[in-house]
Amino acid sequence: MKQAIILAGGKGERLRPMTEDRPKPMVDILGSPLLAYQLRWLRSYGVERVLICCGYRHEVIRSYFGDGSRWKLHIEYLIEEEPLGRGGALKSALRRLGGAHDEVLACNGDLITNVSIAELCACHRQNGPLATIVTVPLKSPYGVIDLSADDTVSGFREKPELPFWINAGIYVLNRDIFDLLPDRGDHEVLTFPALAAAKRLRVYKTRSFWRTVDTVKDLTEVKSEMEEMALGALFEKVSV
Repeated sequence: MKQAIILAGGKGERLRPMTEDRPKPMVDILGSPLLAYQLRWLRSYGVERVLICCGYRHEVIRSYFGDGSRWKLHIEYLIEEEPLGRGGALKSALRRLGGAHDEVLACNGDLITNVSIAELCACHRQNGPLATIVTVPLKSPYGVIDLSADDTVSGFREKPELPFWINAGIYVLNRDIFDLLPDRGDHEVLTFPALAAAKRLRVYKTRSFWRTVDTVKDLTEVKSEMEEMALGALFEKVSV
């Protein structure tokens, strides 16, 4: 996988006031913009060219990342003068990238993950759909109470994993999907249901680290988790 599209046009209204002067992907997480973590992730799996679709406060993204040479990437920008929706942005991005490759990775610009792009692409190529969606387990936002048959409390579980999978906002798309994407609108509403009905849409299930940042609470939790991960990596080889 050599090319990637990042959908970074969101205003991040639920993150205000932190997004009053910047788009959501530029919110700071431990000293770096959220988007910087995505670029490092893409580069670590051999992505060379990234097209960032942006609109609101796009100049902030462009000023910070420039041509991408600092991240050893070639970065281009697709500026939406008026909102196209995520599906419209994807279609415009695929048009810009041209036909050099049969597939492209696309992702929302408000997430942090370490999912294996190599394994994702292998799954996509093996099954041959028009699109593969990365999915992650749904976790309860609350702790739950386990009950016995007589309604006696038998235990407690803090935010357990539920038996459902959710869209992680990361996709591998074949070039043939182009004509099925809307010129304006959301591909998850206008394209993916039709692909599912035609059995041309598959999922890649993962329990890799994945977090999306939609609210101030999300941001606080992501920062805390990443600090714990960093400390764990720092001290994992320390013997006492």
